[in-house]
Amino acid sequence: MRNRISIHSASTVGIVALTLLVTACGPATLPPGDQVEDQYEARNRAAHEFNLSLDQAVLGPTSDAYGTSVPEPVRDGVSNFASNLNQPGYVINNLLQLRIGDAAQNTLRFAINSTLGLAGLFDVASELGVPAESTDFGETLHIYGFGEGDYIVHPVLGPSTTRDTVGMVVDFAMNPLRHHVDTPESYYLTATSVASGLDSRYEFGGTIDSILYESADSYAQLRSLYLQQRRFELGGDAIVYEDPYAGDDPAAAAAAVAADPYYDPYSDPYFDPYAQ
Repeated sequence: MRNRISIHSASTVGIVALTLLVTACGPATLPPGDQVEDQYEARNRAAHEFNLSLDQAVLGPTSDAYGTSVPEPVRDGVSNFASNLNQPGYVINNLLQLRIGDAAQNTLRFAINSTLGLAGLFDVASELGVPAESTDFGETLHIYGFGEGDYIVHPVLGPSTTRDTVGMVVDFAMNPLRHHVDTPESYYLTATSVASGLDSRYEFGGTIDSILYESADSYAQLRSLYLQQRRFELGGDAIVYEDPYAGDDPAAAAAAVAADPYYDPYSDPYFDPYAQ
């Protein structure tokens, strides 16, 4: 069983991001009212064209060669192994997000797959009902109220935002496995991440090709799909530090709540249902 791969889990090649994008649901354009901050569009389009050229010349042909020459069970094992390497990073972010249950689940998953799954080659944890709770530092920043910032396209790495770019750098730096694996073993870890990305490019090649090479404006299409997918993943879980209905006048606050049919007191992290 394949794990859900997060946007940054194989950012070495930037192709796993496309895999998520093509599986996103919804229209090809952002819903009315959603803002796209793209002040670097000229630079982004240049990076996008570079990535298209790289995909045509290297990544696409290499992924096809990898997918047709390597048996699927072997490719699945490599992808499982690469996914398992992300689990410690998930746990750290879960703890920073105060999601203790998710941290425990990801820790258990890493322990199961690292032992019974032979260093993660087999996804035993999913078979036992312990799926991955994928996350990253970009989501951690979102939860603590940091805005997404501008849309950014990186050479090789692909679509991102200001917030997720910072998150990607922090995730890379704080993954404990990167500090406890010496060369040449560290090269093997990078190679498995690249192979996992190539496998995703091969598996979803037809859909990815239609977006990149058959769209009237592949840049705008990819931007829309990326932002939709990322915003859907984050799910609007940002912590609200200020209650818009809090004030010195309790009566006025109560009236504001009554006038707002969408206000849900249970969404307030400080709401006490027993304080009446």
